[in-house]
Amino acid sequence: MPYGDVLEPAQLAPPTLPAARGPWSEWLFDRLTGAPGAVGPAPAVTTSVIRDADLALALYCLYELHYRGFAGVDDAWEWEPELLAARRLLEQRFEAELREVVTGPELTELPGALYEVIKEGSAPSVSRFLAQHGTAEQFREFAVHRSAYQLKEADPHTWALPRLGGAPKAAMVEIQADEYGAGIERDMHQNLFAVTMAELGLDPSYNGYLDRLPAETLTTVNLVSFFGLHRRLRGAVVGHLALFEMTSVEPMGLCAEALRRLGYGPGARHFYEVHVVADAHHETVAAEQLAAGLAELEPDLVPDIVFGARAVMYVEGLLSALMVSAWKRGRSSLRENSGERGLVRLRSAG
Repeated sequence: MPYGDVLEPAQLAPPTLPAARGPWSEWLFDRLTGAPGAVGPAPAVTTSVIRDADLALALYCLYELHYRGFAGVDDAWEWEPELLAARRLLEQRFEAELREVVTGPELTELPGALYEVIKEGSAPSVSRFLAQHGTAEQFREFAVHRSAYQLKEADPHTWALPRLGGAPKAAMVEIQADEYGAGIERDMHQNLFAVTMAELGLDPSYNGYLDRLPAETLTTVNLVSFFGLHRRLRGAVVGHLALFEMTSVEPMGLCAEALRRLGYGPGARHFYEVHVVADAHHETVAAEQLAAGLAELEPDLVPDIVFGARAVMYVEGLLSALMVSAWKRGRSSLRENSGERGLVRLRSAG
């Protein structure tokens, strides 16, 4: 997939369901492979939706019904009331966990509060590790982790657009238009990341590595899907996007530096170099026009904006710690093959 190309239709097609990881995903997949309708009692939710691989995968796949779905799964499952009621069990536990662990002093003045949230972060920097020490295989693992979000980049935030008005809506439109390549397919950031994956010798197909992703990776996507799908959490999804844009420039530059050090060419680096330029502007738009603009229009949403910002820092910190810890111990940060279907293996970069 040379630089400037776009994804083939097969790479855009809905993936197959992944291998189940426990009772919740087994229960879910058994139903999704049948006709939409009554689902019966769902399993109890007794462990962490943030960290349990089974629960995180089940929630991720439930959310995927609102994106591109799965091959062989009837589209009518998306709005099946009983399935939505089962999803609510996971979401209630997910939100309760987040509200418990995502804490900090009260912050009320935007956009300054967002810069305070950034200062609160203490997770190791994956991009700095890759720039200074990372191997080609570690960067490829990093790309596999990020593919869960980057191959749908901008989509979950876009759900907020009809829920906003005025200046905040205009600000989000400006940011999202850039993410979607100003309407040019080859320039969509989703496509640019697919090019990076292909240049790294990876499969750029949508959700092609779902079986390899641990709970921490799935949770980073579950978070923004959860925020985006619920109108009551429109403040949180704005806080999430604002933090994404405000903390992007340096990591993207370091990733481009890592790829250059590892001998990869412009095609592999373009996704990151584009973000260095675009997000330098997006940072101001997201902080001052989007987040602060929404706070001015709807002051009651300020706590949710701050919560969304802190939540993305928290879950991204979990994933960062997982990757850096594994690499420092000389181990892979991805899941091993434990399912009957087998896994898409990382192809040799050569």
